[in-house]
Amino acid sequence: MDKFAARKATAPIRVVGKDGEALKNTEIRMEMKNHQFLFGCGAFETLALMQAKDEQEKAFYADRIEKWLGLFNFGTLPFYWGRYEREQGKTMEPETLKAARWLKDRGVTVKGHPLCWHTACANWLMQYDNKEIMRLQLERIHRDVGAFRGLIDMWDVINEVVIMPVFDKYDNAITRLCKEKGRIQLVKEVFEAAKETNPGATLLINDFNTSQSYEILIEGLLHAGVPISVIGIQSHQHQGYWGLEKLHTVLERFSHFGLPIHFTENTLISGDLMPAHIEDLNDWQVPEWPTTPEGEERQAREAAEMYTELFAHPLVEGITTWDPADGAWLGAPSGLMRKDSSLKPVYHKLHSLIHGEWKTDVTLKTDDNGFVTMEGYKGQYEAVADAGKAMFDLKDNQQLIIILK
Repeated sequence: MDKFAARKATAPIRVVGKDGEALKNTEIRMEMKNHQFLFGCGAFETLALMQAKDEQEKAFYADRIEKWLGLFNFGTLPFYWGRYEREQGKTMEPETLKAARWLKDRGVTVKGHPLCWHTACANWLMQYDNKEIMRLQLERIHRDVGAFRGLIDMWDVINEVVIMPVFDKYDNAITRLCKEKGRIQLVKEVFEAAKETNPGATLLINDFNTSQSYEILIEGLLHAGVPISVIGIQSHQHQGYWGLEKLHTVLERFSHFGLPIHFTENTLISGDLMPAHIEDLNDWQVPEWPTTPEGEERQAREAAEMYTELFAHPLVEGITTWDPADGAWLGAPSGLMRKDSSLKPVYHKLHSLIHGEWKTDVTLKTDDNGFVTMEGYKGQYEAVADAGKAMFDLKDNQQLIIILK
């Protein structure tokens, strides 16, 4: 049995020339240009490229993003309220629109993260009572989802709800709301606002808690009619690789809903691991956290195993590596590049899978009626022959006619 059967499709294709006549007994090169599967990474540095102050800084980020584009087709842009709107009414919309458009122009699917979260929340909300905070939260969702419609049609609507009402690191407006309304009511209202603004958007709930608590929450939300499109699972592995047993347990726990699953924030460390006794990863603050040669080899092995299992699973539709380069969140050596943007073994390993083993490039010959049967990984293709070229999408349950021009 093919381990990756869920990622592949077979389709009869009739190939015709620009004159409308079938191309009989003709060799056609089918070249894969983009996966349907979302191989993603944090794309925050696209904003840095857009805002570069001088040529040196621009060259640094241009090089890093070029390497990013060499591997990924899916990027996450930041919408943390406290950063996106530091002062009420003054947002980062212009530069974020520019970054989103830049990515989309290069064939990248873009997701916004997140619309509602108790961490990185806007401090200026604290001057208001809960009723006004809720109004502003919904207004914020309508504003941002509407402004980016067509550029960003996928959102982490709400983040880390399991811990939200009991979060006690510091007082914040969203925890106050969640305590008053309860998890299900708050989630319902923010999802409905996003759905109303962009009915065709893909809407995610996202959490680092992969226990039964998250499962029970999702069950309650679906029972309440919350329009969840995708279940988001964070997999920050600063304290060590989950391994196949835990990975399979998590997949089994959330598969019974029948919803697509995204691994939204994945990190694997290429240096010393964070001590196991640390409960909140944010509490581990060290002056330096270097990558090591042995750690880099370990990171590459673990990433290859994890990606292979997730790519094979029929409900998993996306994986996002959180940090493109070392030294980002918590200063961890969790990137696919080092701090100087040189490529680590994990980059090369994932490239060999995504753009090697899991990529379909074949030459087929049409029959006497101009038909070929195309089998390959789902995604976007270019058909190339002496008569011309044509783009097409290979996906389930379809018959295609492609016209070479």
